[in-house]
Amino acid sequence: MRIQTRLVLAALPVGAVLLLPASAGAWPNDTGDPFTMKVDDVGCRAGRAAVTLHNQGTQPVRFDLRSDGTSTASGSIPARKTIVKQVEVRKGSRAEIEAYSVTENQPDTLIDSTFVENDCPWGHHLDRLPFRSHHAAHRLPFTGPPTDLMAKLATAGGLVVMGCILWWYGSIWPRSKP
Repeated sequence: MRIQTRLVLAALPVGAVLLLPASAGAWPNDTGDPFTMKVDDVGCRAGRAAVTLHNQGTQPVRFDLRSDGTSTASGSIPARKTIVKQVEVRKGSRAEIEAYSVTENQPDTLIDSTFVENDCPWGHHLDRLPFRSHHAAHRLPFTGPPTDLMAKLATAGGLVVMGCILWWYGSIWPRSKP
């Protein structure tokens, strides 16, 4: 193959990348949503998750907030304002929270959805509490070093042994005949 052909074949992928428009990304930017949704973790004492809805537009928008398909809150978000709604999640369960944009002439449009889990034991996180003697029963006993540390040490030891074997074998092979 000639050098010129090789250079042309090497330059084809670079030229294709430079000539493609920047908007040809894998995921297009979704700027058409009338509002955004952000869901915080479940508060252990209240058993509720705070859902923040922010209107990005210059007109008020109507919304419907659903938890596992059941409407929990609905209303209107003023232009360029943020509202916070509380959604209840039962202890030990998981809920899908969905935000819909509501318009008069069209069906409800799903804006965002996310799953939240209420994994709070007895209404509070034990790992967030300061250590106290009456919580000692909730700590696990020490059972040795973590397994990932042992795996790293075993791998390092195996590499050292393999390196020594290869070094020794390289020193005896190929021997020259007298």
